[in-house]
Amino acid sequence: MFIEIERLHQKEQKFMSLKSLIATAAGKSSYWFLHTFLKGGSSLPGKITKKLDPDILATLGQNYDVIVITGTNGKTLTTALTVQVLKEKYENILTNPTGSNMEQGIITTFLHASRTKGKRPLAILEVDEANVIKVTQYIKPKAFVFTNIFRDQMDRYGEIYTTYQKILNGVALTPNATIIANGDAPIFHSKQLPNPIIYYGFDNHEQGDIKATPNTDGVLCPQCQHILHYRFISYSNLGKYFCPNCGYQRPKLNFALNKITELTPKSSSFEIDGEPIKIDIGGVYNIYNALAAYTVGRFMGVSPAQAKQAFEKDKRIFGRQEEINIDGKLVTLILVKNPVGLNQVIDMISTDKDPFTFIGLLNANYADGIDTSWIWDGDFERLPKMNIKQYITGGQRYKDITYRLQVAGVDPSKHLVEPDLDKVVEMIPNAPTKKVYILATYTAMLSLRKTFATKGFIKGGMG
Repeated sequence: MFIEIERLHQKEQKFMSLKSLIATAAGKSSYWFLHTFLKGGSSLPGKITKKLDPDILATLGQNYDVIVITGTNGKTLTTALTVQVLKEKYENILTNPTGSNMEQGIITTFLHASRTKGKRPLAILEVDEANVIKVTQYIKPKAFVFTNIFRDQMDRYGEIYTTYQKILNGVALTPNATIIANGDAPIFHSKQLPNPIIYYGFDNHEQGDIKATPNTDGVLCPQCQHILHYRFISYSNLGKYFCPNCGYQRPKLNFALNKITELTPKSSSFEIDGEPIKIDIGGVYNIYNALAAYTVGRFMGVSPAQAKQAFEKDKRIFGRQEEINIDGKLVTLILVKNPVGLNQVIDMISTDKDPFTFIGLLNANYADGIDTSWIWDGDFERLPKMNIKQYITGGQRYKDITYRLQVAGVDPSKHLVEPDLDKVVEMIPNAPTKKVYILATYTAMLSLRKTFATKGFIKGGMG
C-alpha cells in the first residue's frame, strides 16, 4: 500500500513539473510576442502563466536569493538603487524595473530572466504591499525592505495599520528573513516580530521637542496611544520620535544619514555614516530610498566605498523623476499617488531657480486608486508662489485636478486644460519654458511613456 501511494505521489510530481513547463513556455511565448510586436507588456504573460499553473512562482523562484522591497512610497527607486549597489559585488541580479509589482508582474519578471551559471542569482523585487503574501507563500525571501507606510489608495488598502498588517501577513510565513526597515517610521517599531531587524534613518538635525502637523497619520504611540513627540521631523511622520507619556521611542539606528549637504531638483548630496554621497535625483524623500539601498548593500557585504561608487553612476529610473528631451524641452516625469508623496515632489520642484511649466495628470484606474479625494490634502497652494509660467491639467479626471488648481489660486490666464494625454504631449514643444515638470498618476505615466516611445523620445514604453 505504501509503495502504491509513493508511486502516485511521484506521478503527481511529474504531472506538476509538466504543468509548470507548459505554463512557463506559454508565458515566455506571450512575452516574446508582446515585446516583439506590441512594444511591451508586463502583466499578461504572468496572468497566462498563473492561469495554467497557479503555483508557478514556487518553480520560478526556487533557485534565487530573494529580497522583497515594499511600502507605500519609494519602492521603484529603492529597488533600482539597490540593484545598482549590489551590482558592485554580484553579477546575476534579476529585478522588475518598470514597477509592475503585483503577482502577475513578478511572475513575468522571472519568465524573462536569462539563464545563469555559477553562483546562486539574486532577485531584487519591488512588491505591492497587498501582494507580499502572494509571493511569500511560494518563495522564502532572504530579506524584506520596508520603505514607509502612508495613507494611499484607500479603496485598496484602507488605513495605514491595515496596510502594514497586509505586509506582516506575508512576512509571518518567513520568520527567519531579515527585515531592513525605516527606523524613522513609528509603525515599523509598533509590533514585536521574530525576525532579525536592521534599522536605517536620519540623524542630521538638532534635538528638540516638537509635534507633527495636524492631519498627519501614524503619530499615536502604539503602547499607550498618547500623541508622539519628535526630536526632529524629516517629513510627514518620519523622524526621531518618542512618547513623553510612556517612554516609547525610536529604535537605535544601524545605519544613519548624518548630513544633507545640498538639495536641487536634479541631485542630492549627503553623508551616510560619514561617507559623502551624491545621487542624481532630487528630494529628501529620495535620500531615504538611497539610504535603504545603502543598508541593503551593507547587509549583503557591499563596502561603503563600493556603495558610493554605485550611487555616482548615472541611471534613469522608469517614471520616477525621469528626464526626457522633447524637442529641446527638458521634461521631468514624476509619479504621484498620495498626499505625502505629492507634497514631497512639490517641495522638490520648489528648489528650482529657473522658470518652468507645470503639468498635472490625474487618472483613477485601479492601479491609481479610484478615489481622487487625496489631491485635496496636497499643498497645491504653494504652486502660485513658484516661478511657473504655464499650467496644463489633463487625464481621465481632468475636471478634478483642474478645479483643485483653481482653488489653489492658480492664475487662469496661465492655465490650459487638455484631457487627451496624446494632445498634452503635442503641447510640450510649445511650452513657454525650457523646463517642464509632469506630475502624473501611474496609468497616466504609462500612457505618456507609450506615446513618448511611439514618437521616439524614449526607448520602450511599458518595459
